[in-house]
Amino acid sequence: MKLAPYIVLFTLSISFFANAQTPAPTTRPANRSDANGNPIRSARTGHVSNYDEAKVGSYKLPDPLVLNNGQPVRDAKTWFEQRRPEILEMYRSQIYGRVPENAPKVTWEVASTEPAPINGATLKRLVGRIGDQPEGPKFAVALYLPANAKGPVPVILCINFFGAPARGRVQPFGAATQPSRLVRAPIGGDPIADILAHGYGYATVTYSEIQPDNANTYSSGVIKMTLAPGQEKPAPDQWGTISAWAWGLSRVVDYFETDKAVDAKRVAIMGHSRLGKTVLWAGAQDPRIAMVYSSCSGEMGAAISRRDYGETVDDMAQNFPWQFCGNFQKYAGHWNDMPVDAHMLIALNAPHPVYITGGTGDQWADPKGEFLAEVAAGPVYKLLGKKDLGTTELPPLDTPLISGDLGYRYHTGGHAATKEDWNAFLEFAGKYLKSRS
Repeated sequence: MKLAPYIVLFTLSISFFANAQTPAPTTRPANRSDANGNPIRSARTGHVSNYDEAKVGSYKLPDPLVLNNGQPVRDAKTWFEQRRPEILEMYRSQIYGRVPENAPKVTWEVASTEPAPINGATLKRLVGRIGDQPEGPKFAVALYLPANAKGPVPVILCINFFGAPARGRVQPFGAATQPSRLVRAPIGGDPIADILAHGYGYATVTYSEIQPDNANTYSSGVIKMTLAPGQEKPAPDQWGTISAWAWGLSRVVDYFETDKAVDAKRVAIMGHSRLGKTVLWAGAQDPRIAMVYSSCSGEMGAAISRRDYGETVDDMAQNFPWQFCGNFQKYAGHWNDMPVDAHMLIALNAPHPVYITGGTGDQWADPKGEFLAEVAAGPVYKLLGKKDLGTTELPPLDTPLISGDLGYRYHTGGHAATKEDWNAFLEFAGKYLKSRS
């Protein structure tokens, strides 16, 4: 298979600062922390946050290579034609929600093309209009193309909490055509100059422009556009905001397929925290996405949910119900009843490579549980002729595992995509997105 001369890296990051929550009862316990600074939360189910490995408890993961009828999956054909569709449907109907059939189309325009103040790159400001109404909602994408590109480049698409980068930082982007003042970049930031230096393109989109991230989300955004008159929220098996954000990423890939400067078969997506969940779900559904980088995605992302450590299903169902479909609520206090777990979400991305990170100061996201989920996804990758992590032992801190098709790095530090995480990812990505001469 031949690769394009450059790779555009498109990262999706959802703002970990936007912690809007549902209206809380007046008796809700105050937030606390343990001696190590880990948050202690008391859920309405009575569950209290645990950080003691001795109290994790036993659990049995559903086998990704056993069909719902109990028959084993022994070959790639059975995986792609039977088991993968089963798992995908369980996630759509029970966890993230399916995209309704009346989801609007997105039409794209290039608002401007201009020199960028980063390594001589070219900046394309794109506007995606949702639906057919002139004053309807829209979202913006900033697409940076490396200097002296001699052909279509792969792109790293980042979904972010903020807007389009300028001078290496991040600014509000909004309508894509209006001047914007610079603001501080999110923790960790995206190493745009490094990405461009590798010959990759870089694109970024603000998640809340696709769908707001709050308890009143159904009153606006793309989800609102799919509701019938008088309907206040989606059906129990229809999309929450994570599915809406993932839908938005796929619409950006639609644009990439029309841009001759982009190698649309070499698109990597990156997201942090709730956006780390989003990119895993987007990659699971859209086979055009070639690679996923999920940073600190934790509970209902890359971390095993049946493992009682840090944030739990109870916390997610209580505090962020709008991010999931209505059916997800029935699993609060009943984690073992879920038909899926994080290893199956990762496996849905196979055979495409997945890179996952966690931090020592972010035990709430259970970085060990993220590692164990990748281990449990390994048999699916091996069935498809790919390489797993190569170990079942948690690696030393700051030591990336990137020799296989699943990648993992446990960094010293907190809830962030660190520069070292990015360096390891770019090395990992080079195996798949490397420019051809």
